[in-house]
Amino acid sequence: MPRIGVDYYPEQWDRSLWEPDAMLMREAGVTVVRLAEFSWSRLEPEEGRFEFGWLDEAVELFGRHGIGVVLGTPTAAPPNWLARRYPDVLPLDSQLHPQYPGVRGHRCYNSPSLNRYAAVIVDKLASRYAHNPSVIGWQTDNEFSLIACHCPSCNDKFRAWLQRKYESLETLNREWGTVVWSGEFGQWSEVTTPLGGSKHLNPSYLLDYNRFQTDSAVAFQQMQVDILREKCPDRWVTHNLWSYPSYLDYYKLCETLDFASFDYYPHTSPDKTETSPYSGALSLDLARGVKRKNFWIMEQLSGSPGCWFPMWRMPYPGYIRAASWQSISRGADAVVHFRWRSALTGAEQFWHGLIDHSNVPGRRFREFRQLADEVNRLAPLLEGTTVRNETAILFSHEQHIALDIQPQASGMNYFENVKTYHKALTKLGIGVDVINWTEPLDGYKLVITPSLYLLDWDTASRLAQFAADGGTLVLMNRTGVKNLNNVCRMEPLPGPLAECAGVTVEEYDPIGGDMHRMTCAGGSSYEALQWADILSPVTAEPIAWYADDYFAGKPAVTLNRYGRGTVCYIGTNPEEAYFIHLFGSLADELGIGRLAGLPEGVQVSCRSKEGAAYLFIFNFTREDKEVNIGREYDSILTGGKAGSVLRVAPYGVEIVKV
Repeated sequence: MPRIGVDYYPEQWDRSLWEPDAMLMREAGVTVVRLAEFSWSRLEPEEGRFEFGWLDEAVELFGRHGIGVVLGTPTAAPPNWLARRYPDVLPLDSQLHPQYPGVRGHRCYNSPSLNRYAAVIVDKLASRYAHNPSVIGWQTDNEFSLIACHCPSCNDKFRAWLQRKYESLETLNREWGTVVWSGEFGQWSEVTTPLGGSKHLNPSYLLDYNRFQTDSAVAFQQMQVDILREKCPDRWVTHNLWSYPSYLDYYKLCETLDFASFDYYPHTSPDKTETSPYSGALSLDLARGVKRKNFWIMEQLSGSPGCWFPMWRMPYPGYIRAASWQSISRGADAVVHFRWRSALTGAEQFWHGLIDHSNVPGRRFREFRQLADEVNRLAPLLEGTTVRNETAILFSHEQHIALDIQPQASGMNYFENVKTYHKALTKLGIGVDVINWTEPLDGYKLVITPSLYLLDWDTASRLAQFAADGGTLVLMNRTGVKNLNNVCRMEPLPGPLAECAGVTVEEYDPIGGDMHRMTCAGGSSYEALQWADILSPVTAEPIAWYADDYFAGKPAVTLNRYGRGTVCYIGTNPEEAYFIHLFGSLADELGIGRLAGLPEGVQVSCRSKEGAAYLFIFNFTREDKEVNIGREYDSILTGGKAGSVLRVAPYGVEIVKV
């Protein structure tokens, strides 16, 4: 059931404010608060001396007002006494310089001292609140990221990680190709983390180091999860993921959690508001795809962010409400706003909350109250609903890392290209899941695969089988270039997928920022950007050709009938308009439902359960928009009738039962 909440920091406010805040929260419709994720120094001011009285009081207060509490484990900000007494807590960069306390995230996941003392504080918290009825769940740490640490503990554990993977130095040298530049290792002690920070280090080495650091974050979190599961078996555990793109593999990180959570800060400045809601839609679909189930928003935009960068514009009237409903429409079962009140002290003083420093509730707070009222009123209807789609984009943190290690062409970026594919689908009114590239594909009709630069035969066989069984598979350029150890394949591209694609790459040209064009069979012309695979069809048929340069007239896009399905290969990175044309045609051919003719800036999403489906319509622009939804529907937001042509106000929201 969707819930509305706020992030609150009782340790930062005088106790005289706690009761009035809780009362105002209850009146405003708040049903959940997150507490304590940065409070280690207050919970354990000295080693072994614990002070939980203030947190007991806060938890009891919110419980008394009927507000559920999510407790955060405070391990993202170790206290000064811990870093001073046990300096192995601090991560070392590639130049062996320590990261000092004073910001946050100053901890190495592999530090013996951090793990020992983190286990103690988590155990103390879990034991104390295990049976407290006001505590509904737990958040581990805060916004885990991939920390490129080079301390002695990381060196020892990285070496052990490699020994488990490769078993022998001979195998490691062969699989990495260390013979290049006389990089062969003669004994295990020579193997270290990639010191120095050079971009010219062996790419297989760098990819494995990033994988190791993901596993380190996963292990550090799992230590906490194990404690929470043992002490609080009837409470859920989640983690609040930071923004995309991320080198940290969120799929691995969330594997043992009950559900994923995400921190959502759509950009508010005018030069960003045209694209930000589309990027936000992708981020929300990615968050849902982490566990392939509904998720939480643990931090939602409440005002202008700013601190270590100039402040953004304040959210336009309606923006906070629209972005929150957008989160719910794409699978969020709770939206927790950051934060209740703007901080008076510290680095985030100007990362604005719902209430400004004046402590006088204003426009943004009134908008939040309207949102909370709507969500609480509609929660029973939306309970049990999920997002179900027939189209998927396969996403991979590893592909993103590998392509960042060795950029393929000027301006060519894995995540930015994913944005283009997703934005085209969103503009077409096609719902899409964004899931891990290793996930099963049952139930999908259309699957889009951003550059599968790293590719093994098992994955290739699974994708080919999806097409053979009747699915439509869209492959992008730079597919099949390397194996999973980041080593180039000695075979024509797209490597293991060449047969099902029915085409091979005769030659390629990293065109970067040079402008090229391609034409389609009907005569329409589109920009061809970043890359140009010059294609040699085997069983595939060309459906677009390059219009200029030495490869003019050569195929740029092909379509191959494979088994009962279809494989499309796109050899360049066309402009968005081409993807709208192609994906729309493929969706119509496959019978994938969509709301055609959406105006620019208008988005739709659907949540459903057996016997009921609810369509959410958003106008993320500053002018009225008309949306044709085909026939008259019941509006569950207003209780009235929604005509077949809706007029949606700037940052307006409509929800209809379909």
